[in-house]
Amino acid sequence: MVILHHLSDFINPDMEVELAPPNYYYEGKCPQTGELLKLPRTALSEAIAKSLMQQIRENQLYNNEGKMYGILLVELPNGEQRVIKAFSGLLNGLSVVAGWVSPIPGRAEIALAEKQTLIELEKIKQEIIQLQQIPEKEQYQTLAAKFQQQLDNMSLEHNYSKKQRQEKRQQYQQNLTGEKLELALAELEAESRQQGIERKYLKRRQNEVLQPLHDKITATNNRIRELKQQRKELSRELQNQMHAAYKLTNFYGKSLSIQQLIPTGTPTGTGECCAPKLLHYAATHHLKPLAMAEFWWGESSEYDKIQDTIQDTIQDKIPGKFYGACVERCQPLMGFLLSGLKIATSDFSNLEIIYQDEWLIAVNKPPGLLSVPGRYVENQDSVLSRLRNLYDWELMSVHRLDQETSGILILARDQNTYAQINQQFANRQIHKIYEAIIAGSLTTEQGEKGIINLPLWGDPENRPYQKVDWEKGKPSVTEFRVIGKKGNYTRVEFKPLTGRTHQLRVHAADVAGLGINILGDRLYGCNANATRLHLHAREITFKHPHTGTNLHLQTVTPF
Repeated sequence: MVILHHLSDFINPDMEVELAPPNYYYEGKCPQTGELLKLPRTALSEAIAKSLMQQIRENQLYNNEGKMYGILLVELPNGEQRVIKAFSGLLNGLSVVAGWVSPIPGRAEIALAEKQTLIELEKIKQEIIQLQQIPEKEQYQTLAAKFQQQLDNMSLEHNYSKKQRQEKRQQYQQNLTGEKLELALAELEAESRQQGIERKYLKRRQNEVLQPLHDKITATNNRIRELKQQRKELSRELQNQMHAAYKLTNFYGKSLSIQQLIPTGTPTGTGECCAPKLLHYAATHHLKPLAMAEFWWGESSEYDKIQDTIQDTIQDKIPGKFYGACVERCQPLMGFLLSGLKIATSDFSNLEIIYQDEWLIAVNKPPGLLSVPGRYVENQDSVLSRLRNLYDWELMSVHRLDQETSGILILARDQNTYAQINQQFANRQIHKIYEAIIAGSLTTEQGEKGIINLPLWGDPENRPYQKVDWEKGKPSVTEFRVIGKKGNYTRVEFKPLTGRTHQLRVHAADVAGLGINILGDRLYGCNANATRLHLHAREITFKHPHTGTNLHLQTVTPF
C-alpha cells in the first residue's frame, strides 16, 4: 500500500511556486523545553492540497462526503521530498483506506467495547425517535386548538349578552319600579350566572380531556431527557476509553495517550483529525515534516453537525477553504506532536517599510500575510507580530487589509496616535486608492468609470463571506475607473468611500456591481489557477495626527 507519494502525483515539481511568507503556522510549545515550535502552511503545501481537492472532486467515491482532509510535505532521510495525506474520522465508513495514512494506534484495543456502545447508542436513538412521534402530541395540539376556539366563541357570545343586559338594566330602572323591577333585574342576574356556569363547565371539560394527554407528553419528554443523558454518558465513557487507548508519538520518540496529554478531558473526535494522524505517522516513520495544509471538502454531515453542537461551534465549513488546527481538538496536542522537530523555515521577518517616524509606521504588506494575529492565536504570523518581534514598540494596527491583499498598511506607535488616525477613518477623512485586475472585459454598459453603491451584510453563520443585502446591509460605496485592458483582463482603479469587509471584492464580483470578480479571488470567483489575489492598496492620503501636514504614501503595484 503506497503511503509516500511523489510530488509529481500532485504537481509538476518544476513548476514555479510563489515565494511568500507562510500563510499559517501550526504551532505549540514543547512540554519539555517551553520552546515555541512552528510548522508552516506554505504556498507549495497549498498547491499540493489544491491538487488533492481536484482528485477528490474527480473521484466519485469521496465526492459527497464532507470532512477535513490534509497533506504533509515531508523529507526522507536521503533528502528526497514526499507527500502523505490523511482524512478526519472515517472515509466511507472505513478507518483504513489505501493510499492514506493509518489512524492513530489504539482503536483496535477497544473495538469490542466500541461496537457494543454503538449498538446501545443506536437503540437509544431509535427509542428517542419513537417517543418524539407519539400520537398524543398531535392529539393534544388539535384538541387544545378546538377547545380554545370554543372558548373564544363563547367569550364573544357572552360579551354580547352582557352588553345587552346592561342596556336592559338601564331601561328597566327607567321604566319599572317596585316588585316588577326586582323581578326583571333578578332575571338578568340569573342569565349572567348561567353563562358563568357554562364557561366553567367547558373549561372543566377541557381539563378532563387535555390533562391525560399533557401528562403523557410530560412523561415522554422526561424519558427523552433521560435517554439523551444516557447517550451522553455512554459517549463520554467510550471517548474516555478511546483517549486512554490512543497513543501519539512525537519526534523525540516519546509516546503518550491522549488522556495523559490532556488529563482534564478532551472533546469528542480528538485524535481523529488530520494533523495528529499526519504528524504521528511522520514521527513513527522517520520523516521530517516541511509544511502542512488542511482543508474542508464536501457538505457537512449530520455527524459533523452533532460534534459542532457538542462544542457550541456550529458553522458551515466552506469546501475548498484552508483551515488551521482546530482549537478544541488539535491545538492542545500541537506542542507535544512537534516536540523534537527542528524546522528550517525561511526568514520572512523583514518587511518593506515605506514610511516611519516617532508616531507611526507604514509598511508594504505582501499578499498571503495577515495584518494582525487571529483573535485566539498567540503570536500568529502577521505584520503586527513581526514588527513587535523586531522592535520593542507599542504597536497598534489602525486598519486592516485582507490576508490575500497586498499594499499599504498603517500602524500607530502609541495610543494617542492610534485614536487620532482611527477617528480620521471613522470620519472618512482618509482617502485610499486600490489597483486591481478583474478577470474579464468590462462592457460599454458598465462604462469606463462610475460609482458602485451596494449595501453589504456578513452572514454570521457563513463568515467571512459578505453579500449584497438591501435590508440588512450597511451602506457601501466605491468609485471605479478603468486604467488599462489586456486580452480578457481589465485593470481597474478603486476608491472605496466606505470601508466594509471585502467591499471591493464583492462590488467587483456582484452582478449589480461590475459583475466580474478580481483575478485570483477564490472566495467570490473561480480563478483557482491564479497565484494570488490581484488587489493592491496602492495609495493612501491622510492628515498627520501630530504635524498636521497631509501625508500621501504610494507604492508600485506588483502585478
